[in-house]
Amino acid sequence: MARPKGPDLSAYAVPGAEFALRVIPRAGRNQISEENGMLRVQVTAVPEDGRANRAVQDLLAEALGVAKGRLTLIRGATSRDKLFRLD
Repeated sequence: MARPKGPDLSAYAVPGAEFALRVIPRAGRNQISEENGMLRVQVTAVPEDGRANRAVQDLLAEALGVAKGRLTLIRGATSRDKLFRLD
């Protein structure tokens, strides 16, 4: 996967860190941006059968520079507002 467009989040890749996200599924491109202190993640995946959640996890892991298995979805499996924790 190509490097995501947006902020470099590798400085925040500390164990136990939590990331509040606003997700926009079915977007024109995959991208991470920051608005009002909250990360906004756009993914091209549709919100069916967890596809958008997996796409968000992949994109966030790439931006943080960590393995996607280290990210856990804490809250928001069916919501646009999500909370991920880095284990």
